Amino acid sequence: MSGLSLRRRNGMVGAAVALGAVAMLGAAYAAVPLYRMYCQLTGYGGTTQVAKAAPGVISDRKITITFDANTGKGMPWTFEPAVRHVSVGIGEETLAFYVATNPTDHAVQGSATFNVAPAKAGSYFAKIECFCFTQQVLQPGETETMGVTFFVDPAILKDRDLDDVTEITLSYTFFEVPMQQAAAAATKVSGPAGGNAGAAPVDAVPVR
Repeated sequence: MSGLSLRRRNGMVGAAVALGAVAMLGAAYAAVPLYRMYCQLTGYGGTTQVAKAAPGVISDRKITITFDANTGKGMPWTFEPAVRHVSVGIGEETLAFYVATNPTDHAVQGSATFNVAPAKAGSYFAKIECFCFTQQVLQPGETETMGVTFFVDPAILKDRDLDDVTEITLSYTFFEVPMQQAAAAATKVSGPAGGNAGAAPVDAVPVR
């Protein structure tokens, strides 16, 4: 085989490998939103649902909601629930709060991940508003009270596999997001007029 043919063959093999790598990378990125959509539809892994409003029908059956708070590695904030437990009727719209403080001398932006336990309750736990829907920025020394409005879907009453569930734990973990990265993402997603949809209303009263 001549040197020219060998170089041409090697070039073709290299191009094929490069195209394969790009295709696999694209598939990986595409899999993320598809997996997230699957979790939201099924409640897999304790992923909660999103709703526009509570159903308006409240059951006599009560369930205890336990609030859990964590921070990821390197996140300097302190983060905790305003209350640890609340008893709610199934179908009842409930407002609860978490409190975050930035003890540093510079602004820090965070993004919260969340899930519920037991995982099988995820498809019946619905949020109407939540600080986790948007990234949050705390200035140096600032403390912010952040709200989450939720309800437990009455459809849970028809699921015999959840008859044993008397408590659901709602857990959040805040991770730091670099300010430059956060600013670029905010510009692409919401533009300069983007708001903070996850902030708690100023006249709201913590759940007791």
